[in-house]
Amino acid sequence: MRQAWRVADVRAAEKTLMDRLPEGTLMRRAAAGLARRCALLLDETGGVYGAHVLLLIGSGDNGGDALFAGATLARRGAQVRALLLTPERVHLAGLAALRAAGGFTTAEPPLRADLVVDGIVGIGASGGLRAPAAAVVRGLGSLRGRTGDRPLVIAVDVPSGVTVDTGDVPGEAVTADVTVTFGCLKPAHLLGPAATRCGEVELVDIGLGPVLVTDPAVRVAESADIAAWWPRPGATSDKYTRGVVGLATGSARYPGAALLSSSGALAGPTGMVRYAGSAHAEVVRAHPSVIVAPRVAEAGRVQAWVCGSGLGTGDEARTELRSVLATSLPVLLDADAITMLVGGEHADDLRRDAPVVLSPHDGEFKRLAGEAPIIDRAGAAARLAAWTNAVVLLKGDRTIVASPGGEIWANPTGSPALATAGTGDVLAGLLGSLLAAGLTPVRAAVAAAYVHGLAGRHAATAGPVTAPDVASALRPVLAGLLG
Repeated sequence: MRQAWRVADVRAAEKTLMDRLPEGTLMRRAAAGLARRCALLLDETGGVYGAHVLLLIGSGDNGGDALFAGATLARRGAQVRALLLTPERVHLAGLAALRAAGGFTTAEPPLRADLVVDGIVGIGASGGLRAPAAAVVRGLGSLRGRTGDRPLVIAVDVPSGVTVDTGDVPGEAVTADVTVTFGCLKPAHLLGPAATRCGEVELVDIGLGPVLVTDPAVRVAESADIAAWWPRPGATSDKYTRGVVGLATGSARYPGAALLSSSGALAGPTGMVRYAGSAHAEVVRAHPSVIVAPRVAEAGRVQAWVCGSGLGTGDEARTELRSVLATSLPVLLDADAITMLVGGEHADDLRRDAPVVLSPHDGEFKRLAGEAPIIDRAGAAARLAAWTNAVVLLKGDRTIVASPGGEIWANPTGSPALATAGTGDVLAGLLGSLLAAGLTPVRAAVAAAYVHGLAGRHAATAGPVTAPDVASALRPVLAGLLG
């Protein structure tokens, strides 16, 4: 599992550590890690000696890290130029170290650079880049290195111009090939459009871990976590002890939603899938192992329900939603079920002791919460989770899972391939299967999003992706993941 901390928590931990160490220790550790990664990047394009390195230097410690790293590269024979964007506030010790090593300052960006080091602003900045820095960043695309290509860009801690705690990019910002961060990950490395600006993220240990005493702001599951959580049958398991998931999805108008949610559920860990709805004839023809019924009340015993995908919003659909919410079972509400919550007539139905998971896309989220989750997706999901007392899975390229207690997870496997009709129905079925197999709502949501994202990527290797392609990719992806 990877974890990220907010700026205030990082600053507090840094202060605690600096009070225990000789002055400048943390900066020397950070600069050493940064210089090492810069050297590795330059080795890929001809080596450090003779390489042209451009340092973009703002004020404060972020610029200091870049200057000290630049001094190390200069001592190894690189030609290092520092463009000082705020000369009056430059880190003086770092500048002195660079000059002593043979580096120098420049008033304008050079025509050539093999590597650009972004030390403009660090984690304490807010808002987009100011005009002078923004102009320099826009001009980076015109630079050329010794291979004739654009220079590689390495960001110090975070790409300058991103909002660290939310992952928003409010204006001009650096797009890095590599981001070297210090002590711990920050939310911008994992959330929103900022995450795509970071490139590869390398974490340099500066000794911060033992003094980070607060809970992380964001968690990210890794393949080992998903494999450890995933329910597996044992020697004495049968189809009932593995869990039975119920699907109240699809309709005569949208039978595809029933078929796709069934496909997702069948790829999950449960031993049986029951379908209840008007598309029951189509479901059993496509999936003979699914047990079908015309209504929720006639479905039989299940351990969790999935409700809403393609269900419609008429009186019959509302009756089915109420039937599902009246149970004492975990429930996933998707698509039309979320739409039916908006009017408020089902508010009392949500006051239940059993868990609820909501899985809106941005449009459904806006109708439910009253505003779109644009600037701070994680914060918006957390607020909705607290308000509804439900786990919220906010779909998107960086899908967010938020619990009512404030726990936030970001999914790292998102793919543009999933931006096609019906893939959310597949996700709903898979998530419901995990709920029925006994996973907690948060783990079920995190695991389902992770595997669903991998399936989208897998399907995309064969060309344009449809929702059935994603459903078909779930099994090979799980085979690889679970070994």
